[in-house]
Amino acid sequence: MQHRVISIGTLPAHPLWGEKGQVRTGHTTTTLITTGKRRILVDPGLPEAALVARLGERANLAPSQITDVFLTSFRSDARRGIGAFEHASWWISEAEREGVGVPLAQSLKDLNLEDEEDRVLRDVLTRDVAVLQRCRAAPDRLAEHVSLFPLPGVTPGLTGLLLEHPRQTVLITGDSVPTVEHLEQGQVLAGAVDLALAQESFREAIEVADMLILGRDNIVPNPMRRPF
Repeated sequence: MQHRVISIGTLPAHPLWGEKGQVRTGHTTTTLITTGKRRILVDPGLPEAALVARLGERANLAPSQITDVFLTSFRSDARRGIGAFEHASWWISEAEREGVGVPLAQSLKDLNLEDEEDRVLRDVLTRDVAVLQRCRAAPDRLAEHVSLFPLPGVTPGLTGLLLEHPRQTVLITGDSVPTVEHLEQGQVLAGAVDLALAQESFREAIEVADMLILGRDNIVPNPMRRPF
């Protein structure tokens, strides 16, 4: 099994840099996992054209060569480029699918279609529902040496992926551990749907793996583990 960061993510505003408001366009870190005949792309957060270019630059792959897409969460900037992989299987945890699906459907139902802004919002929500319906509930073991690792709190069912290498474990954390600064300071993202649960998931993430692929940053060694 191999893994490679295709695109390093970023927060729209980094609170631990003292930023407020939207400073940049946020997008998640995108990771490629290759195991057997499977090529799994995790969190395609960049726009389609940019992500396709980055995939070619970093892995010499075309979108048609990706077999699976996995979303750690259903946040919009974790799936912006998913449409480039129409032929692939799309996966998300069952907890996240259910946790966002009901509120999404209710929001769509509550729209006032006589209001122009609501009509625009309807189009957005309709597209979101279509993507969620296309996503299948992922099995606990997504592929050989690749297991789901629930990290709820920032979103209802945020779920990372644990990669089991012979000499080390690597955890794709999604937004449960967004940046190096959050990791060093023991902070979770503001606006978590369940702060206490997000903090518990943060602790579990740094207990389990030797290396961490952060939600909006690069791959880093776990500071709680001894150097190897």
